[in-house]
Amino acid sequence: MRGNWTKILFTLSFIVLFVLTACGGGSETSSGSEENESGSESAEKTIEFMHLWPEGSSKQHFEIVNGIIDEFEQDNPDVKVEVEILGNEQYKEKLKVLSTSNELPDVGMAWPAGFLEPYVSGNMFAPLDDILEGPLKDKFVAGTAEAYQIDGSTYSLPLELNITPIYYNKRIFDENGVEVPTTYEELKTAIQTLADNGVTPVALGNKDRWTGSMWYMYLADRIGGPETLNKAIDRTGSFEDPALIQAAEEIQELVEMGAFINGFNGLGNDEAKGYFINEQAAMYLMATWDLPEWTTNEDNPQEFRDSVEYMKFPEVEGGEGDINSYVGGPGVGLFVAENSDVKEEAKDFVAFFVEKWGEKSVTDAGVIPATKVDTEGIELPQMYIDILNDLNEASNLTLYADVQMSPSVAEVHLDMIQALFGEAVTPEEFAKEQEAALAEEEE
Repeated sequence: MRGNWTKILFTLSFIVLFVLTACGGGSETSSGSEENESGSESAEKTIEFMHLWPEGSSKQHFEIVNGIIDEFEQDNPDVKVEVEILGNEQYKEKLKVLSTSNELPDVGMAWPAGFLEPYVSGNMFAPLDDILEGPLKDKFVAGTAEAYQIDGSTYSLPLELNITPIYYNKRIFDENGVEVPTTYEELKTAIQTLADNGVTPVALGNKDRWTGSMWYMYLADRIGGPETLNKAIDRTGSFEDPALIQAAEEIQELVEMGAFINGFNGLGNDEAKGYFINEQAAMYLMATWDLPEWTTNEDNPQEFRDSVEYMKFPEVEGGEGDINSYVGGPGVGLFVAENSDVKEEAKDFVAFFVEKWGEKSVTDAGVIPATKVDTEGIELPQMYIDILNDLNEASNLTLYADVQMSPSVAEVHLDMIQALFGEAVTPEEFAKEQEAALAEEEE
């Protein structure tokens, strides 16, 4: 029996020794594996990128983004881009939530002016001036990156751009003996001729108010120069500047001439656009986001699309403005989080993304990029080519006035625009009300 116990104990000892040896071997292997994994992780860095172009609602944008990321990862095998995609409103809401705990993604999307301010004042977005002075030097259309500046530093780099030309129906012009105007006086002559012939000169849906603001902004620019309105808004100038009051006077003269469609203050922008598309109005001032309507949208008759051309807003004789100065604004831009653990890699990604987006967005999605485009050899509708070439010569871009303002002041501005067009206020009252709103905000 005792011999049997000895055998049993020996067997048990052998089993325990085997298990311990196995465990020891397993632990060493695991440790080696962990070291390898750890070494691999330290070699590969991850950029968290949050954007707002889901495949369902923004398929072309979505595909361009994925293509750019693939290219970047191929060029940078030690960097991985991890993507989170949300719709527009969900994106904005999540960004706010993440900002409260300072856990923003390494790279994300932002809008200019007022949107930037809380993030910049909270030290959450990194300055990107080094990119502007480095790989993207002189790449942007004049005035686009400046829209993302606060106190002289740039906190986001724009991807998209919209400017606002005057589209016109060449057939209607020809039928009424109207020449394409090159000066503001010629524009008024064209308007008068069309009105006298019973043709609606301009489709304007000013129920939305920002539509009328663009007419006012152009006149302010052409009369006073590109900085006059900006200075009134940033408080280094005044809405009571003579040039801005004259711009308001010109608006009311256009109204008196019958320049705009009947009932314009009660029409929405889409309704007004419908009049232009149905060839019931000769002109329509609107941003380049409508370019597909006049070029590739097969829901609109080919005969109509062939008739649509565009012109720059004409210069005012004796004014300070330049015909190559545009009213418009960049769309979304890319930011880098100030507290990112991979800030340098994130900046490299942003620089790469902006450049590639400029190459691909216009051809693959019909989007005008914020960077200059070499149109040589690009297959696009001619109107795109012409506008891109014009942008390469742009002298200035003035950001939409209501976007420059705080929400409360923007409401006053837009209400006063509608009142001005409706002749419910004088040009002096128009200026005074906006001055009061801006002064109240300063207190």
